[in-house]
Amino acid sequence: MALRVTPGMIQGQLMRNINHNLTRMQGQQNDLSTGRKLNKPSDDPVGITYSLRYRSELSMNEQFDKNIAQAKSQLEHTDTVVGQLNDIVQRVQELSVQALNGTNPQSALDAIAVEVSQIYEQAITIGNDQLNGKYIFNGQKTDKIPFDAATAGTNAAEEPDDQLIQVRFAAGVTVPINVKAEDLFGSNGDADNLFKVLKDIKNALTPAGNMANLQTAYQNLSTRYDKIINLRSEVGARVNRVDLIDQRLQDLNFNLTSLQSKTEDTDMAETIMKYNQEEAVYQASLSTGAKIISPTLIDYLR
Repeated sequence: MALRVTPGMIQGQLMRNINHNLTRMQGQQNDLSTGRKLNKPSDDPVGITYSLRYRSELSMNEQFDKNIAQAKSQLEHTDTVVGQLNDIVQRVQELSVQALNGTNPQSALDAIAVEVSQIYEQAITIGNDQLNGKYIFNGQKTDKIPFDAATAGTNAAEEPDDQLIQVRFAAGVTVPINVKAEDLFGSNGDADNLFKVLKDIKNALTPAGNMANLQTAYQNLSTRYDKIINLRSEVGARVNRVDLIDQRLQDLNFNLTSLQSKTEDTDMAETIMKYNQEEAVYQASLSTGAKIISPTLIDYLR
């Protein structure tokens, strides 16, 4: 039996088609206005999983970027401070050699002792150096002053904390951003403890120059100087490693951003072309519909 097609059926189908064309045009228009082809999960159920993964990794890398900035700041500051310590130790070596030549009157030795005493105070200041209100040579106890001028280098003094501050830059990748005070200045009671050596040099110069004690102290100072140089090289190596990690992280961020863009962002030229096509189809459907629904009841009564 033949199906009777009524005007109501024609008009209903026409409206459905027009709405469908309008929905498709609106979809292209939405992509153009947002610049994205992935605006909701239903747009690409598979792509949304990749998109969320890229966003998660970029978010973690953003925190790693902050960690790198913190590490660079502290390591570069530490390198500067160790360099200052290196300079004053060199100065004490020069003064010790000058005092050991055996031709100095006691007044000259006294003057050298005064300068060494001032250098000792400067060494204490360096040992108690702070960055952002935190002591850099007291391990993880950054809120506690590590050295006291009266007891530094003696067994009566409390040893600074020897824990390293490890900063994470990636999964399983950590780098210490501080140095141990015992590695830089020596442990309390060590023969080459910097503070003890400076006191020994001063004591060997006054009240009467004791060249034998001065020679021993000078040898201990040379041993400590070599350790300071080695530690400064280690700090420099850490800075270089952080720079390499930073470069790798920037490359990774660039790759992730590119992949995210390919997954989420729309091709503007292609979207504009599709929008124009959908607009033309929509306008054509309106024009066709106007002809289909133009007959009225009067037309059927003629």
